[in-house]
Amino acid sequence: MGYRVVDATAVEPADDRPCELRRIGGEAGLETVALNRFRAAPGEQVPLSYHYHTEQEEAFYVLSGTLFVETPDETFEVGADGLFVADPESPHRAYNPEDAAEPIELLALGSPAVSGDAVPYDSDEE
Repeated sequence: MGYRVVDATAVEPADDRPCELRRIGGEAGLETVALNRFRAAPGEQVPLSYHYHTEQEEAFYVLSGTLFVETPDETFEVGADGLFVADPESPHRAYNPEDAAEPIELLALGSPAVSGDAVPYDSDEE
């Protein structure tokens, strides 16, 4: 048996992201799912630039604020307690607009927990 408790506020934010990212799944020792906590101020992008994943399903669960997710077909607005899911090969860009009234906080889950499967998406290629 194995159990772990992780205090997300004690996990150091990653240095390589445009907003606050705490990789809480890694801290918990999760191997098959990536679990991250994001906090994005108005005008900040959440994970990467416009991209898609070749293998990974990605889900964003909004804890507070309103997350905007741009896709080739439309931009989704996902409020608190809402869930946005992107299947593999589905381009998306998640962000908090510059004119937002507050920061957003969300949990991002990715499965399988793979590294290097994010591919930049150029919306001009359509």
